[in-house]
Amino acid sequence: MGKEIKSALEIAMEKVEKLGEATEEERLRWKYLPEGEKLATRYLKQDINLLAELGKYEEKARSYVAQGAQEILIRNIDLPRNEAARRSNKKAMDGLKVLKNDKVSVENVYSRIRRIFEHYAEQGEQQRRQAYESLKAEVEARIEQALRQQLGPLAGVRIDVESQPQFQEEWRRVLAQLDAQYIKLLDEYKHELAAIP
Repeated sequence: MGKEIKSALEIAMEKVEKLGEATEEERLRWKYLPEGEKLATRYLKQDINLLAELGKYEEKARSYVAQGAQEILIRNIDLPRNEAARRSNKKAMDGLKVLKNDKVSVENVYSRIRRIFEHYAEQGEQQRRQAYESLKAEVEARIEQALRQQLGPLAGVRIDVESQPQFQEEWRRVLAQLDAQYIKLLDEYKHELAAIP
């Protein structure tokens, strides 16, 4: 019955002791992955030379810095919803190509990504316009019917459907559905990019 009751700190310390000492590789990873993430963020915001900045790190750390930077650059590739997104995509993709060793594989994935971007900009834009007009007409009809039921024949009032919260909410939902197919494919290609050395 003389069981010893341990504090949470004692239990945690025992678990840490069981884990053992961190390897040099683990320590390098913990230190330099965040450095690479910061480098990529700086690269995206400023006009810096990624290779020159990477060259400032010692040989053992360089691969971890590059890995951290690649993760951020890949995360920053997104659908070209506007001009700023297009510029950000180009910069992230240019930076990744500099950091990756297998340039041919990177370019193969990029050509598929560019096709998605082109489709999104051309046919996708047309789909979004059609969906917008269709939703607008549908919501307009629902509102007019509701007004006729409430006000009777006096319901000749015109309502700006596009400014209605209900319309805005439904449009965001429709837009998310339309973008989902592109995002799914883009995510697959981003996973492929991440696996390229």
